[in-house]
Amino acid sequence: MTSETRFALFVIFAALATSARIAGASPEDQRYSVGDVVPLFVNKIGPLNNPSETYQYYDLPFCQPDKITKKRETLMEVLNGDHMATSLYALNFRENKTLEILCEKKLNSNDVAEFKDAISNDYYFQMTYDDLPLWGFIGKIEDNLLVPNETWPNYYLFRHVQFDVLYNENRVIEISAFSDPTYTVDITDGVETNVKFTYSVFWSATSTRFENRMGKYLRSSLHPQSVQLHWFSIINSVIIIMLSVGTFVMLFLQKLKNDITKYSVVDEEEDMQEVGWKHIHGDVFRFPPYTSLFCAVLGTGTQLLTLVFFVFVLVFLGVLYPYNRGALSSSLVIIYAITSLIGGYVASSFHAQLATTKWGKTLLLTGILYLGPVILTFSVLNTVAISYGATAALPFGTILVFILIWILVTVPLLTLGGMFGYVFRSEFQAPCATRSCPKEIPPLPWYSKTPSQMFLGGLLPFCAVFIELHYIYTSLWSHKIHTDTSILFILFILLIVLTAILSVGMTYIQLSGEDHQWWWRSVLRGGSASIFMYGYSIMFYARSSMTGSMQLLFFLGYNACICYAFFLMLGTIGFHASLLFVRRIYHAVKCD
Repeated sequence: MTSETRFALFVIFAALATSARIAGASPEDQRYSVGDVVPLFVNKIGPLNNPSETYQYYDLPFCQPDKITKKRETLMEVLNGDHMATSLYALNFRENKTLEILCEKKLNSNDVAEFKDAISNDYYFQMTYDDLPLWGFIGKIEDNLLVPNETWPNYYLFRHVQFDVLYNENRVIEISAFSDPTYTVDITDGVETNVKFTYSVFWSATSTRFENRMGKYLRSSLHPQSVQLHWFSIINSVIIIMLSVGTFVMLFLQKLKNDITKYSVVDEEEDMQEVGWKHIHGDVFRFPPYTSLFCAVLGTGTQLLTLVFFVFVLVFLGVLYPYNRGALSSSLVIIYAITSLIGGYVASSFHAQLATTKWGKTLLLTGILYLGPVILTFSVLNTVAISYGATAALPFGTILVFILIWILVTVPLLTLGGMFGYVFRSEFQAPCATRSCPKEIPPLPWYSKTPSQMFLGGLLPFCAVFIELHYIYTSLWSHKIHTDTSILFILFILLIVLTAILSVGMTYIQLSGEDHQWWWRSVLRGGSASIFMYGYSIMFYARSSMTGSMQLLFFLGYNACICYAFFLMLGTIGFHASLLFVRRIYHAVKCD
């Protein structure tokens, strides 16, 4: 086993161990006796259709204790926008309660107006009990279409919540909240009113084990999904790949074989009249312009690919769950910091093959190529969240933690990886020598130009995944839980395969037109699918029920970061597939 292989394996296992420890941190194995106090924490409220727009629970005039105590949040809870606080609800272990009075409160006209506005925007509330989340609605709107009345629609505030709790011996297994529509207060007129808030608690035994209590969130979501459509998405991707391979074999492979046979036996006189991709053998391995930036793209793309595979491994091991977005976010932060070692290594080692100086500039670009735009986007969105008073705004302490992670982990590991890459550098393997003066590129047909190749190179991979892309966006922005991670993994692999196939085919077309500037073109072709993904996200937003400036900015900003990551990952795949192909075909022919 080479030293480079040992180095890569060390990074992989270190990242897995660290992220498993952080992302997999679970609540203590809590056991209770009958009558024990198990606190119910209220968390946040927000419009159902705007998942990014959430506010603290007590921003609405609910019943609240004389002294509100905030629960100390973990990093994953902060990243999830949680702001948990104590409440007046008393859900003692295995003690049933019926119509227990929470409080009697006089709502003035301003309080009523706040509740009315929340109901009109379909607000929900979220609470936490024994580290289990539960949700419910604040009120309802009723329209009477049969009896016209200028007072319709009517706004009703729910004043009673029923908690149904399942237990197994001395452990809490499951809890749900039901806002009873038979206990309401009409607040249509917006006048001062007295409200008696009540709640009920009913306990039932279950055989579900404590270790399996999270299965409820894996089996259900606010919007049911069709497994058949997911598999249809995979079949659709496989068909597109088969058609692409078939087209490549029929149109290019036979011609490529004939070219290799012809070019391998040409004599010196025929070599003076050669055309096609053999004609540019002295230029095809000419290093690209902006070498440092090019190597930074490859390093960052490799780092992000490694990050994605780490996340899949953690999900398959049961460390991460699809419903726990806070754990996913914190894991992404930690894994990105650790895998910067790989990003620095790849960028520096490849730069050392192309140039002998300025590898420090390459490391700098690698460190900011993805993280820079993400930080800029986050800064804008965090400022917007602060102005709205939303829970999505990160506190200064959390931002300071991120800065320390970047200073103490990301930068040192990036530098260390760069040093390893420079020390263990190797020579660039080029089957043909490079001419001192580049050949002039002849006029290209429209299908060989960059925009056309980017369009086709992005359209086909997008068509292969667009069905599943709808479910991904729905899970991100519509409270739906995407539970079948294996389907996502299969589609991700198929996306990589299709990107590589198309990159090889289009590189062959480009070289056949005697265009030797394929290096950057392969990156742009490979990553162009992300442009279609972002365009589809805009269409998804236009067809959704999301509203408001804050939600729009969060939607566009976060999707831009995701699609940019796909551009770097798929661009890296496109280049490496093209490089392997170019090396093989020129190695198979006679080059002077």
